[in-house]
Amino acid sequence: MNTVKIYDYTNDFAENKDVARKLRLEIIQPELQSDKEIILDFAKVTSATQSFIHALLSQIIRDFGVEVLEKIGFKNCNENVKTIIEIVIEYVQDGIFTDDDL
Repeated sequence: MNTVKIYDYTNDFAENKDVARKLRLEIIQPELQSDKEIILDFAKVTSATQSFIHALLSQIIRDFGVEVLEKIGFKNCNENVKTIIEIVIEYVQDGIFTDDDL
């Protein structure tokens, strides 16, 4: 199981969506494609933008389905970061279903 220390790539404010995209494509997605679990460690990250979290997670959820969240662990998230992650996950899940699915 790989652990990605977000702070090492962003410092205390995770805002750069290009960094998030790179993490997704080069680290997170390959682990998941190998059917491995991954931990996203937000220790020392005081805040994150919604666009950062969206770039980090949304395409993964679309590609692998909502079940992929069972293979992604979120560690050391403060309340701000936790709230943003929850908003993005809910937004992506709502977008996965069309009116025909309901």
